[in-house]
Amino acid sequence: RELGITDEHEGLMILDDSMEIGTNIRDALNLDDNIIEFKLTPNRADCLSVYGVGREVQALTGAKLKKLDFSPVAVTLDETMPVVVEAPDLCGRFAGRIIRGVNAKADTPDYIKQRIIAAGMRPVSALVDISNYVMLELGRPTHVFDIKNIDLSKGLTVRWARPGEKLKLLTEDEIELDSDSGVICHDDVPESLAGVMGGDATAVDLETADIYMEAAFWFPDAIAGLTRKYKLSSEAAYRYERGVDFLNVVEHIEYMSRLILEVCGGQAAPVLDQVINLPERKAVKMRLARCNKVLGVEVSAEEVKQIFTDLEFDFEVNEENEFTVNAPSYRFDIEIEEDLIEEVARVYGFERIPAREPVVQASIFPFPEKQRSAHAFRHMMAAMDYQEVVNYSFVDENWERNYQNNENPIRLLNPIFAQYAVMRTSLIGGLLKNIAHNAKYRQNRVRVFELGRVFFDDPDVKASEKTVKGIHQPMHFAAASWGLAYPEQWGEKSRQVDFFDLKNDLENLLGSQAQDLRFVAEEHPALHPGRSATIYYQDQKLGVIGELHPQWLAGLDLTTAPVVFEIDITPLIDHDLVVYKEISKQPVVIRDLAIWAASDISYQQIVDTLDGVSEEGILKDITLFDVWKDQQSDQKERSLALRFVLQDAKATLEDAQVEQLMSKILNTLVEKLGVRLR
Repeated sequence: RELGITDEHEGLMILDDSMEIGTNIRDALNLDDNIIEFKLTPNRADCLSVYGVGREVQALTGAKLKKLDFSPVAVTLDETMPVVVEAPDLCGRFAGRIIRGVNAKADTPDYIKQRIIAAGMRPVSALVDISNYVMLELGRPTHVFDIKNIDLSKGLTVRWARPGEKLKLLTEDEIELDSDSGVICHDDVPESLAGVMGGDATAVDLETADIYMEAAFWFPDAIAGLTRKYKLSSEAAYRYERGVDFLNVVEHIEYMSRLILEVCGGQAAPVLDQVINLPERKAVKMRLARCNKVLGVEVSAEEVKQIFTDLEFDFEVNEENEFTVNAPSYRFDIEIEEDLIEEVARVYGFERIPAREPVVQASIFPFPEKQRSAHAFRHMMAAMDYQEVVNYSFVDENWERNYQNNENPIRLLNPIFAQYAVMRTSLIGGLLKNIAHNAKYRQNRVRVFELGRVFFDDPDVKASEKTVKGIHQPMHFAAASWGLAYPEQWGEKSRQVDFFDLKNDLENLLGSQAQDLRFVAEEHPALHPGRSATIYYQDQKLGVIGELHPQWLAGLDLTTAPVVFEIDITPLIDHDLVVYKEISKQPVVIRDLAIWAASDISYQQIVDTLDGVSEEGILKDITLFDVWKDQQSDQKERSLALRFVLQDAKATLEDAQVEQLMSKILNTLVEKLGVRLR
């Protein structure tokens, strides 16, 4: 053990009699062997074995792969164990055989020990070592049952587990199963976690005499995620969830049987093989012209034929040099034309593909003057001292519930994290998280924005190149500001950003389109009920703006509330061309008007009410410059002071015109809003 050769550390090491005295111990025990570590992409499960790597070397170098002996072993027993597969979506093929009279205490051959140690495994016993050896050599996980506690007449059953069932594994960990886990049962009791790990009750040990060896094809989707769910480490599951050859099951059992009989002795029964539901492999077509276009180099049809032959692909080719390929059963990664092009590139050699600058025909498409690029919003916000962020489109379900009152968001089938379980319907949650993160690092002023899609259920949406059936994906634009309204400076007193700061930024962002905006006080689950509004553009709901609701502040660990807006930019893409008008040379007239109005009447209502009051167009601007309410009184009115800017384009306004318009303004407000002159 001190030399790192075996785990044994007592007594003398007995060497083979064929070794000559004076031979270097490193040569005698083959200790100078080279170990090559491969990092495989998840789609290449066929290379998770020495034989699989050998196939690749054969294809790349032309070296001939040694054929292994898969011939059947001698059958001297006439007994089988019945197996019932109740879950064809779990197990597509199941094979097994009984071997009696094995010597489990037999020594594992040195070459097997050395090879599994080199592969990072620990020798355990002859039966376990041979099972691991076959997996490493052929990529075929197998399982060996000790059948001393199994009633052969009752056999085995393959099914989905029932919620609440428990299983004690080889690792002595007890797990509670659910309906998404497959099991191999005896007498309706789970004995093995299918495709992952055997159970403790039927585990082989040094006293084992009779065994049942099993090899199966488990569907990758049925095995995927089980090791993470149960916090297990399993070489078998690592292979099954990526795809294991489903045709050579019996051949691999015969190969393993031969090793067991040679090492442990015993008598073999026949193999019982059940084919239940094998995957359907569709032929994949590849056009040679398409292949050459993608690779940027001319590969001849003869070269492609040789490549597919070396890869052991079954193929046909027609006069148009279109290849129809049937991939081997161990290649789960060949599904589309690009997969075949990748195979051609790999074997042909990436180093043979010359590095060339891409040559494309440059086409300049004029951008319509009446359309505004969505990315123009990004540049405008950056110019206003905002930082752009890009957040995940999948978010915490609590965000949807809290910020959008959405109890049924679009859920991900397999989220990467529990907190990223649903698709977003708003950008606000991500921006708030960005602010909280920066505040944690002691930033005192954070201004961020994001341009991105949100996702809604909509059965009217049809599938197309740019859409997914049943999913509406509008492009939204959102911004959030928190902390100081502007950087600290000597000439201005510091203050916190407020609703009107962000409203001003939004109006600057939209430019001339801002004149068609209306802000209506309406409640939103994410926003302060008294400091928020719904944004309308040309009477169409555009989005929301406001200060974060106080109830969500504590969860973000913020002392002051951020201010946010979010709009759907789709209605803003099309806009009218700017119409230029001559600047009036006439003097302006300014008149102030103070009124008493009900507390629930907003400035926006006043502006909307006075829209079109001046038929001559001489009313240029309305400004609210003072608001007063007696806080000690229960009076439901407040004083609003309005400033009106009047100007005619052609002539100086006369006093009579001004007084007539101001009287009309007051009468309109009195009639429609019930105000009174102060």
